[in-house]
Amino acid sequence: MGVNGNSEREQTVVVTGAGSGIGRASCLKLVQAGFRIVAVDFNRSTGEETIAIIRAQGGEGIFVQADVSRNEDVERYVNLAVDTYGGIDAFFNNAGVIQKFSMLTDIEEAEYDRVMSVNVKGVFLGLKHVIKVMEKQGYGSIINTASTAGIRPEHSIAAYTASKHAVIGLTKAAALEYVKRGVRVNAICPGGVDTSLTKSVSTMMMETGYIPEELSNMRMGRFAEPDEMAEMVVFLASDKSSYMTGSIIAIDGGLTL
Repeated sequence: MGVNGNSEREQTVVVTGAGSGIGRASCLKLVQAGFRIVAVDFNRSTGEETIAIIRAQGGEGIFVQADVSRNEDVERYVNLAVDTYGGIDAFFNNAGVIQKFSMLTDIEEAEYDRVMSVNVKGVFLGLKHVIKVMEKQGYGSIINTASTAGIRPEHSIAAYTASKHAVIGLTKAAALEYVKRGVRVNAICPGGVDTSLTKSVSTMMMETGYIPEELSNMRMGRFAEPDEMAEMVVFLASDKSSYMTGSIIAIDGGLTL
């Protein structure tokens, strides 16, 4: 029996933000590692597309459409995972949004609320409901998606920076509280990753005519590929990371150096 305490059934992982980018890449890597997938996304078409790719590759999974900032939606995807597969071995708490570039005093209250609702409340609700399942099981691994903006500030995205600092705080708090109850909680901090989310940055700059004074310095001269993030997600979801909890892992090509 492995550290995850499960030798009788296949491993199951819940992935939020599964319809694109790091979420989709992680789903595909996790399937290769032997996990069944509960793919959660607000966008039904992209989420179902992820499941179709998984099944075409011989994997198993279900899609759940959900708004991660709504308590009833989070309860529903957690309950569906347990009812369908009998438990949750790993949870990639990944869904998030970025804000429009602007100086702090120009951020609209609605924009601040949107970013905090998805990036912080969504992570909190996921932790709250999945930890209940894992604590009852006596095991489980959770991976939250923070950001290099959670390690040090990014110019012109104060709300996003605050939200990712909060994700790191929630990660450390949950890791501390449940360390003796079999639940591990870690966070990854991507730098620039080649996803639809980062592609929207250039579009925002063109639409607003606003260019931040400081743009991210890609020390390796390129964005990361989503697969490079996914490899770490698989490691943290598996028994190979069994002595890790509360770790905040930068995967940023040296961006935060």
